[in-house]
Amino acid sequence: MNKVRTMEEMPLSGFHFKMFAYTSGSTFLDGYIIGIIAVALSVMQPQFDMSLTVTGLVGTAMLVGMFFGGIIGGYLTDLIGRKTIFLLDMLVIVIASVLQFYVNDPMQLVILRFILGVAVGADYPIAGTLMAEFSPKKNRGSLIGGLSALWYIGYASSYLVGYFMLSLGDTSWRWMLLSSAIPSFLLLMARLNMPESPRWLANKGREKEANAIVQKIFGDGVVMSEEPEIKEKATFLDIFRNGYGKWVFFVAVFWSLQVVPTFAIGTYIPEILGQFGLADGKSEYLGSAIINVVYLAGLLPALYLVEKIGRRPTLIWPFLISSIALFVLGATSGLNMPFAFILVLFIIYGTFNTGMGIHQWIYPTELFPTHIRGTAVGFGTGVTRIASSIGTFLFPIILANYGLSITLYICGALFFVGFLVSILMAPETKNMSLTETSSLTNLKRRNFEPNKTINK
Repeated sequence: MNKVRTMEEMPLSGFHFKMFAYTSGSTFLDGYIIGIIAVALSVMQPQFDMSLTVTGLVGTAMLVGMFFGGIIGGYLTDLIGRKTIFLLDMLVIVIASVLQFYVNDPMQLVILRFILGVAVGADYPIAGTLMAEFSPKKNRGSLIGGLSALWYIGYASSYLVGYFMLSLGDTSWRWMLLSSAIPSFLLLMARLNMPESPRWLANKGREKEANAIVQKIFGDGVVMSEEPEIKEKATFLDIFRNGYGKWVFFVAVFWSLQVVPTFAIGTYIPEILGQFGLADGKSEYLGSAIINVVYLAGLLPALYLVEKIGRRPTLIWPFLISSIALFVLGATSGLNMPFAFILVLFIIYGTFNTGMGIHQWIYPTELFPTHIRGTAVGFGTGVTRIASSIGTFLFPIILANYGLSITLYICGALFFVGFLVSILMAPETKNMSLTETSSLTNLKRRNFEPNKTINK
């Protein structure tokens, strides 16, 4: 008699990579839409004589929108389904991207960027949740963490597109902002063929549909999990109950401390590179794209090590190394150091920062059960985007008033605090099923060794 296997015990297959393509579009668009505004603003700003405040509003509107989108979208995906919201928010992204082409006032753009943020913020918790709920447990960390790679690809692509579109002249910013409609429309069409999450269906009492999807994908003899899904109706406050509040705090804090410097530096990296000596009107944008492509090198070892040595070390030590790199950059910013030296430090900061960025996806999706997984990831997305919007808004003001050195010291200090928080709170979830990882909060004795069995 053949042993019944669960979805999480199945080997990697073409289906898993197809799901990765569906879900990674979320991070690609996030990176692309955030990145393209930096280049577009360089053309748009003089045409509209935009003040520093209005420029900041345009730059941060999307991040503010992601706060509302993450919280609302995360809750709705637990309430009415993963796929439904996954399609609706992508349709909104397509429409808002097209409407950006026709704006005649900066405040119109602020409104559209806010709407884009709501839609992208809603997409985020669904992407990570779906990938987690379909992934094999031995590859879950690398699959979920790999979603972050597409953020940097999207971000780097936006600078390349912007760089080449600058030749279109005064209207180039319109075409830059319109360009996000193309990948979002293609992704909308592709997602029409994706399945609903069997875990969500079972949680809603629709076991027959859930089993049909599992057997269609993986074949007979495969079940969703060894234990039935607990049928619970999700409420928003559930993410703070039954011991899950500590994980909400951990996720929100480490995620915010990682993304605030990342978004702030990333949004204004052309200006930073200019202050370090690379600025001729175009080169800083090409340099920004190259740096972000190089940052992807940090993902390859991280995606391997997160399964080999675990979650904790691949979060803790990159926080410290990124912090040190920024402190050194701050100390050398006014010393006319060779650009190669500055570039190497940025690459060290970026590769380790990129590597630990995979945990923005891994921990939130692993530490919460099915009925509140999307809500918890959405809340984390929302909180971190508010923190990022504040940081991105304040970054140019701090840079203008206190200089590059102090600004980089502040960013380095945020990473160092993240290092301390991770040492104190980060759990180990390597090689655990989703049932086990979401039960960590119920253990009487904390166990960070991933190969030991959790007592149910």
